[in-house]
Amino acid sequence: MWYNTDLVSRNFIVPGLIAVILMIIAAMLTSLTIAREWENGTMEQLLSTPVRPVELCVGKLSAYFVLGIVDMLISLFVGMVVFHVPMRGSPVLLFVSSCVFLFGALSWGILISAMNRNQLSAYQLCTLTSFLPAFLLSGFIYSIQSMPLVIQFIALFVPARYFIDIVKGIFLKGIGLEILWFDFLLLLVYGVAMFYLATKKLRQKVA
Repeated sequence: MWYNTDLVSRNFIVPGLIAVILMIIAAMLTSLTIAREWENGTMEQLLSTPVRPVELCVGKLSAYFVLGIVDMLISLFVGMVVFHVPMRGSPVLLFVSSCVFLFGALSWGILISAMNRNQLSAYQLCTLTSFLPAFLLSGFIYSIQSMPLVIQFIALFVPARYFIDIVKGIFLKGIGLEILWFDFLLLLVYGVAMFYLATKKLRQKVA
């Protein structure tokens, strides 16, 4: 509140919305890709081709990554031009952080999709593990400091929490990587870990 002394609600809400929108586009959509292949019976054909799991995972991610970047740019345009939310920090840092967060969210969606052979179960699992935590436990709606200690501990494992810290730090405070480096590092570790687990899961043969 020190950096939004007029308590303009849109200055609090719009930056957090970017994280929620990216999570919806990323995890919710990619969670259906591999599951759709299982349901259509085409996954067996993909596994029998010379395509490596890493290439398959990158191919599934690429289209949604571009879509996520476009949605992020639209959200920034609407937030800054329509709602007049000021950006006091570096737009380059915001873009790079958004790409890292988007990559991790997409990899998590691919991992869920690879674990489920049914689109409905994949969608439900992704809703419980990505969208709802990003909406409720990231500090977007409710302050994490005012939550019970058990919920605060669970919130430590919500990646959107760290991305929202970065976005709000750039928009409201105008701070840079010298302060936000730890949140950025956690997002980077999250993205690499999820991509590794997704490719490892795709290496499994058809049961």
